[in-house]
Amino acid sequence: MTKPGTGDRFQRETQYSRGDLSGGRLDWAARPEPYKQYPSAPKVELSAPQTVEGAPLWETLARRRSVRHYAGGPLPEAMLSQLLWAAQGVTARRGNVAFRTAPSAGALYPVETYVVVNTVEGIESGVYHYAVQSHMLDQLEPGDFSAEVARAALDQGMAARADVVFVWTAVFARSKWKYGQRAYRYVYLDAGHIAQNVALAAVALELGSCQIAALYDEEANALLGLDDEEESTIYMTAVGQR
Repeated sequence: MTKPGTGDRFQRETQYSRGDLSGGRLDWAARPEPYKQYPSAPKVELSAPQTVEGAPLWETLARRRSVRHYAGGPLPEAMLSQLLWAAQGVTARRGNVAFRTAPSAGALYPVETYVVVNTVEGIESGVYHYAVQSHMLDQLEPGDFSAEVARAALDQGMAARADVVFVWTAVFARSKWKYGQRAYRYVYLDAGHIAQNVALAAVALELGSCQIAALYDEEANALLGLDDEEESTIYMTAVGQR
C-alpha cells in the first residue's frame, strides 16, 4: 500500500465528523488582530472605486480567460484601485466588523493583499500592502521588483511583464483561533474567492489576468519581508493591459 502523502494526511486529519467537531469556547482575549498595519510606511491614496453599474455579470463570467501576454503599461491608477476594491474592498460595516467583496469563513479574513507594481500611472514601482480599512496602499519597498516577482512565481516571465502582480498571504492565526487545524482548508478557499473577484474585475476593465499558484514560497515571502511561520504567501495573480 502506498504511504499517504502530506496532502492525503491533511485531508484526512482536518475532516469533520458528526459529534466530533474541533474547537470549543472561544478565547476572545486571545483573538489575533484582524488587520495588518504598517503605521510608518508611506501611504498612497487611491481613487474611489466604482460600486454601481459596470459590466454585466453573465457576460463577464463568459469572457473570463487566463491571459499571459500583455501589451505593456502603464496601467491607469483608477484601474488598480478598482481591482483592489474587487479583491477585498469594504462593502458594509456592522459594529467592529467590516464586510468585504469576497466571503471569508467566520468573517475572520485571514488573507492579506500585497501588490508588486511594475507600471502603474502615478504610483512608483515597488512592493505595497493594501490597507483594506482606508482603501490605501502602504509602500513597503520602492524600486523595480519585476525580476524578483517573476523568479518567485516559478520563473514565469508573465509576472515581470504584467503591470501589477497581486500577492496574497495568509495570517493563519486569525482562522486557527476559531477553527484549529481545519482553518487551513478555509484559508485557501478564501484566497480562491478573492482571486476570482480580481479575475472578473479584470475582464470588466478589459484587462488580462492569470492566477499563479506555482511559486517558490521562501522567495515570495522574502520579497514581502515575511516570516513564513506567522504569515506566508499562498497565491498570486498577474494583471496587465491586453
